[in-house]
Amino acid sequence: MPDIVVMFFLLGLLAGVVKSDLTIPKAAYDTLSLLLMLTIGLKGGMALYGNLSLSLIPELAAVAALGGLIPLALMPILRKVIRLSPADSASIAAHYGSVSAGTFAVALAFAEGRGLDIGAEVTLYLVMMELPAIMVAIAIYRRYKGAHSSEAMPGLWHETLTNRGVILLAGGVVIGAMYGPQEGAAVTDLLTGAFHAVLALFLLEMGLTAAETLRPIPWRHWRLLTFALLAPPALAMAGLGVGLALGLPTGSLLILTALAASASYIAAPAAMRTAIPEANIGLAMLASLGFTFPLNVIVAIPLYHQLILWLTG
Repeated sequence: MPDIVVMFFLLGLLAGVVKSDLTIPKAAYDTLSLLLMLTIGLKGGMALYGNLSLSLIPELAAVAALGGLIPLALMPILRKVIRLSPADSASIAAHYGSVSAGTFAVALAFAEGRGLDIGAEVTLYLVMMELPAIMVAIAIYRRYKGAHSSEAMPGLWHETLTNRGVILLAGGVVIGAMYGPQEGAAVTDLLTGAFHAVLALFLLEMGLTAAETLRPIPWRHWRLLTFALLAPPALAMAGLGVGLALGLPTGSLLILTALAASASYIAAPAAMRTAIPEANIGLAMLASLGFTFPLNVIVAIPLYHQLILWLTG
């Protein structure tokens, strides 16, 4: 059976498909997403407490390079095979090079539930992949338009580095690493203890939103929908290859694989609306949230785990 948190996603998906009046108020969804990202950051920071080392730099640099290379690889496919406009190609390349905090949370819960060995630095993978992917995709688009890639970059860096997801993830990591699991227990125990409950409610809303993007399924975009189903396993193999080369423990390897296979639906849409206003964000959300996210959290993460077990013996 799927993890219990995944069942909440399926419940939301079912409720949306049957057109139930079930809704999550926007204020509640915003609160859940904030709590989820802050808790992920805190968990990562507490794991880093006393374990910070310069030896992490090559690993994080490799993860960042992976995030930046994915848009480079996807852009020609989206332009020539999927036949999207330059703006939509760059936007979707950014979404798939960037990562999904929800997918990370499900993969983390899956790994923790099975007692897999998880490196203290895995939360940093989120930020390390997110930023290069967005910046590379925008630079590619501006080069295609003949604009200087440095045009308005200071404002874009500010927009990307100060969005709420990055602030909460990075801030949570810093706070958790400063205080650790003991000294900060008065606050951190409450948040980390509620992690699975918050994740379950967040996934309930994601199920409702995914159903909305799929009603009705826009079959005229069949090339993009096919891409949204085929790209995740291909990208997962890239993440798995990097993780194996780095010698990551099993849990970290699973999380990096799932992140490489994921697509952003929080940070990337916000950045693309500002940087590439010509892009159709609805197409990106249809692909990332309507197809790729369900594929990963329902089916693919357990399969990635089995593949890793087979490869690592």
